[in-house]
Amino acid sequence: MLRDPFLDEEFDPDLMWFIGVFNVYDREETLGEELEIFDPNDENDRSVLIRKYSLDKSYMSYRHKFVLVQSLASKLSDQNYNFQSLFEIDESETSSWPRGEWYELADPRGFFEHVYVLAQEVWKEDLSKASFEDQSTW
Repeated sequence: MLRDPFLDEEFDPDLMWFIGVFNVYDREETLGEELEIFDPNDENDRSVLIRKYSLDKSYMSYRHKFVLVQSLASKLSDQNYNFQSLFEIDESETSSWPRGEWYELADPRGFFEHVYVLAQEVWKEDLSKASFEDQSTW
């Protein structure tokens, strides 16, 4: 069983692994200021955000990356999956996005499609390595 990189429990390939890095709650003056110059609806800005933050997973093994991409592919194949719900923050949560655009992205599915395309490129070697293994032994 693949273990969580931080907790002693089974790894959950939740899509928040890709966007949780943009949570600026209690870091508004550091990460918040760094991220507020980017518009997640702009394709060029989004590419920078995804490459620099979403896919910078040095703490994850190639197996974790593979499972994450498989989970993302599965959700992208479901035309009814609500990607916007991932960006919704309940008022009682201790979370916040860097800019207003994050709360209502123009195309939340498109954001994750962009993550998928770039993950295939950035993690190419890791994904290939994992694909040749028997995942049932993880």
